[in-house]
Amino acid sequence: MSDPAAHNASNPDPLVIRSLEFIGPMAEAGGWRPESVLPEIGFAGRSNVGKSSLLNRLVRRKAFARVSNTPGRTREINFFKVNHAFVLADLPGYGYARISKERKAAWRPLIEGFIKDNPQLRGVVLLLDSRHDPTDDDRHMLDFLADVEVPTLVVLTKIDKLRAKEREERIPALCASLGIDEDQLLTFSARTGEGRDELAQAVVSLCEAPLERNEDDEPESDDEAESTQ
Repeated sequence: MSDPAAHNASNPDPLVIRSLEFIGPMAEAGGWRPESVLPEIGFAGRSNVGKSSLLNRLVRRKAFARVSNTPGRTREINFFKVNHAFVLADLPGYGYARISKERKAAWRPLIEGFIKDNPQLRGVVLLLDSRHDPTDDDRHMLDFLADVEVPTLVVLTKIDKLRAKEREERIPALCASLGIDEDQLLTFSARTGEGRDELAQAVVSLCEAPLERNEDDEPESDDEAESTQ
């Protein structure tokens, strides 16, 4: 998997991967997780949104995150230490209809607990499929992230599937629908590499930014935080 544009002195790679270590999984709310000493960036999205392919492209590894044709396969939060500088957290995909209600019920406190009770969380990258309208699950997740004041970057995946005219119309329409500015949104293609460096730079910037969240902030109500129902 190679990027279409080679990096050079005038076009440096914003995130050169020198080391990549799987730390372990967090299987349940309140369960084991790595000690929070490094900045953390979470990656979230619906099942089958292309998260594994995006992560593989981001860290330039073909099999870093397993690419599966079976949505909902990831059941835990998987933690990876990158360059001994920050931790990448791969969250379970939400919203797949065939996942049992029991598993969905277990994922909600797992995902929300990680986001809400995390002093080192610098931001969340929320993936949306560029070909489809946001679902209620996507909107709940975005609302929840706003409630707990976590910096959020929305990434439109599979952008290569859209024709140029469709892109021109869809991006501003999605921003208006979600109530976000276009500078909160990136387009991404795991196939072509479009958006990889922009996402890498955003991740680096989030990790380097000072932590400004109030750790005592809570969402206003459980009804507004149903991100994994």
